[in-house]
Formats: sequence, structure tokens, C-alpha cells
Amino acid sequence: MKGKVAFVLGAGVGYVLGTRAGRAQFEKIKGWASDAWHDPRVQSKVDDLESTAAQFAKDQGTALKDKAVDAVKSAVSRTDPPPETRTTPPAGTSSTDPIT
Repeated sequence: MKGKVAFVLGAGVGYVLGTRAGRAQFEKIKGWASDAWHDPRVQSKVDDLESTAAQFAKDQGTALKDKAVDAVKSAVSRTDPPPETRTTPPAGTSSTDPIT
């Protein structure tokens, strides 16, 4: 069934983009889409959504930054021990000598 749908969809796209009649239909559809996009009611909704998204980003940005900082600190503390707990090689040995 998926194959049939894909074939019909592909044939339709090929017709619209490949033939003169299809090209004319494509230009008509493109004109309708442009008219719809430039409609003041649509632009009003776009502006509302943009302001809502900007406000959400402002509200959640600080919390997201704090979570990211905490996650990095946690990951670093698990993989790298603090300087005061690191062991140094005994006197008279180098850092490449195995400690026994």
C-alpha cells in the first residue's frame, strides 16, 4: 500500500514540476500560498506565535542554562577527582613507574 501511495505522490509531483500544464498549476498553487501567507490574519497569528516563543525562551532560558551547568559539573566531578584527593607518586619514583 505504501508503494502505491508513493508512486501516486511521485507521479503527481512529476506532473506538476515536469509539464507545462503542471508548471502552470504549480504557479497557481504558489500564488495561492503567497496570498494566504501575506493575509493580515495569518501574519497576526505568526506575530503572536513569535512573541509567545520569545517569551518562552526568556522564561526557560535561565532554567535551561542552570540545568546544563549542573549536568556539566556533575559529569566533571564523576570523571576527574578534585585536586586535593589526587595521589602523587611516592618520593624517588616518577609518574611513569608503576606504584606497588
